Amino acid sequence: MIRRSDGDVPTQTKMVHGIASTCDEAMKHKRFFHGIAGAALAAALFFPAWAREPVATIEDVRKLEQKISAVATKAMPVTVALISPDSGASGSGVITTADGLILTAAHVIEGAEEVQVVFPDGKQVHGKVLGANLSKDIGMVKITDEGPWPFIERGESKPLQAGDWVIAMGHSAGFDAARTPPVRFGRVVSDGPGNFMTTDCALIGGDSGGPLFDLEGHIVGINSSIGNALKNNNHAGVDGFKEDWDRLMAGEVWGELQMNPMLNPERPILGIEMGNAIRGGGVVIAAVSAHASKAGLRPGDIIENVDGTKVRDGAFLRVFLAKKQVGDKVKVGVNRGGNSVEVEVELIKQEQPK
Repeated sequence: MIRRSDGDVPTQTKMVHGIASTCDEAMKHKRFFHGIAGAALAAALFFPAWAREPVATIEDVRKLEQKISAVATKAMPVTVALISPDSGASGSGVITTADGLILTAAHVIEGAEEVQVVFPDGKQVHGKVLGANLSKDIGMVKITDEGPWPFIERGESKPLQAGDWVIAMGHSAGFDAARTPPVRFGRVVSDGPGNFMTTDCALIGGDSGGPLFDLEGHIVGINSSIGNALKNNNHAGVDGFKEDWDRLMAGEVWGELQMNPMLNPERPILGIEMGNAIRGGGVVIAAVSAHASKAGLRPGDIIENVDGTKVRDGAFLRVFLAKKQVGDKVKVGVNRGGNSVEVEVELIKQEQPK
């Protein structure tokens, strides 16, 4: 369902470490962007090891500021509020096609058939709720009024890694005619598990469903779960829309939203039953599914590494795989009777017949 703007979590009005601020008043003026320079420099000083695009000089900071300003200017007209005409509860979304297709979070539109789409300038149009994958927390809305509409292109979420700069937007605390959607600036903290990623962009209630952008101004994610700690600022990767596009456009609703990603029925797995951990690292395969057997895995094999990464125990293996996507192929290094064997396995959904 569309969540009430005051019902998600306590307000986070500032990011720690001086990375960014959600100052609404500042957003009314272009001088807001001048404050980004200081924020970017602070971020670089606090987290120099994270930077995939290092900010080492004042000139680097100025260039970063210009990119953020350009993205925010481009994204502002297409970051919309989605309001339930029945309850008045609200979330956010972003327009990604000229005919008015909106990407949002599944929990924002769950249970609704239509929403009121509100632009930052106050213009209101009608939106029809399409499909949603609750497991990935992604959903779609289509503006029914005649366009064309301003829009912004989708990018890719899979290439994102910890340290990448990102910009989050949304109608914090619900639509407010007195200000435009606040701009939050930060970095990717974790690229997983599954379709999700975590950033240190501060979010509050009402931001759910709003867009996450890279520095090229492409949509790379949708604001999903929000919590008191920065580690709870999770975003659904935009690649999930590409994978489920036809089902979403057809209005299909499926899946189950789980706070524990390990319970997600769409979580990628090898199709094995894990046995005991091995002293010094590794996991014994207790049983294999038809899928894993066909790939070449055998009961009694000891999984020592996956894609060259040493496997410490079963918990490590589950988390490692959860950061992959269903359909990805991984190279599993096993010890079989004292011999090293490498097997390529395509990951399947946890819910798939095995």
